[in-house]
Amino acid sequence: MFQGQFQSQRPITTAHLAQTMALLTLTSDELQQKIESELSSNPALEVIEERRCPTCHRLIPGHGTCPVCSIPSNPNSDEPVVFLSPRDEFIPKKDYVDTEIDDEPYAPAQEDLPTYVLRQIAPDLEAEERGLAAFLLTHLDEDGFLTTTILDVSQYLHVSPELVKKVQRLIQRADPVGVGSMNTREALLVQIESLEESGTVVPAMTTQVVNECMDLLSHHQYAEIAHKFDIPQKQVSQIAQFISENLNPFPARSHWGDVREPNADAPEVYHRPDILINYLNENPENPLVVEIIMPISGTLQVNPMFKQAIQQADPDTKEELKGDLEKASLFVKCLQQRNHTMERLLTRVVSMQKEYILKGEKYLKPVTRAQISKELEVHESTISRAVANKAVQLPNKKIIPLSSFFDRSLNVRTVLKEIIEKEEKPLSDSDLADLLSERGYDVARRTVAKYRSIEGILPAHLRKAVSQHP
Repeated sequence: MFQGQFQSQRPITTAHLAQTMALLTLTSDELQQKIESELSSNPALEVIEERRCPTCHRLIPGHGTCPVCSIPSNPNSDEPVVFLSPRDEFIPKKDYVDTEIDDEPYAPAQEDLPTYVLRQIAPDLEAEERGLAAFLLTHLDEDGFLTTTILDVSQYLHVSPELVKKVQRLIQRADPVGVGSMNTREALLVQIESLEESGTVVPAMTTQVVNECMDLLSHHQYAEIAHKFDIPQKQVSQIAQFISENLNPFPARSHWGDVREPNADAPEVYHRPDILINYLNENPENPLVVEIIMPISGTLQVNPMFKQAIQQADPDTKEELKGDLEKASLFVKCLQQRNHTMERLLTRVVSMQKEYILKGEKYLKPVTRAQISKELEVHESTISRAVANKAVQLPNKKIIPLSSFFDRSLNVRTVLKEIIEKEEKPLSDSDLADLLSERGYDVARRTVAKYRSIEGILPAHLRKAVSQHP
């Protein structure tokens, strides 16, 4: 009896999870299209055309926001007010048309991984090394690993193995760190070395464990690792946790999608923000108000008349109608779960990054998706899907990707740009590293060079040449 119930519930749970994850990835525009598609294909779904709050389901008079959800429950709290809001509450119709801006949308330039990495390391390459770097970068797989060996490259291009290793080293130190490695172990070792150079405290024995015990580590055989190195098992657990939170065994996936779903499509064009952040009553002294777009102003629900129709249907059509009813009910539940996850995520992220929202990029705190997933007790992939392709409008009306809240180098790059803008004479990367250290940002010279390349800033000798020939 118990076994039969378990088997009957499992497909529903799996379908619920899969559809919730799919809805999480959608932007507000894509979500609107999905809802309209479901409404047109499933007679069991309906929208009640009335202005209701998507969060508390109260009727909303006029054109204002929900009078309950849009105000803080505790006036003295600094916590943000986060709630769902219909689309017309985000951008009034009068603002849809701007005669000063062309109707043609603006899209970020599309750039593949080899081009992205080559642009970073180009200033550090000698003329004869550029072709070698391009060759290596075109031999990366979806995980960012080389598909050829150093010796094969050396023989094919008639260059020394030492030169190939030198260029590979530059590639490995670019963003994402570890790309261009031969395997997971090598990628992790490069990332550990990079973290140590940037001042991050890496647990003792981490390098040795990664270098010699990857198989044991991947199978969580911590006792055997502890015995091998004669260290406490608790220390091995700490090493494993550090690796999980700070390192990426597949470097390319951090920026370029999953191995089975590479990010080959054109980047998303943001016509309107998916989240709007403002001050309560437009007063900078008040808490922040975070509105999450819900692209329908009515109430999406299962049609109650459809349930009655099933009872009266003939046996031949009853099963088909039941299928529609189950799909409609599942879609409504998954949509509610998607919205709940977005509310929890934004409540935490906006609280943590309040200074960044109010004061600018220099105040961005280093926050990872793994950290947020642990706090919210959800899988990291859930946070990644919720963040993907979403745009946020800040109180200063600037629209940024939601992923910017997780850019751990953005604050350092902003300070770096400020220093270079104010330099009286071009400073070397070593000088820039020293100045950043004085401001509390301990980064290595190589990291400065990488950040400078990401921002499109020339090396010191080229900046000097530009300044001498305006």
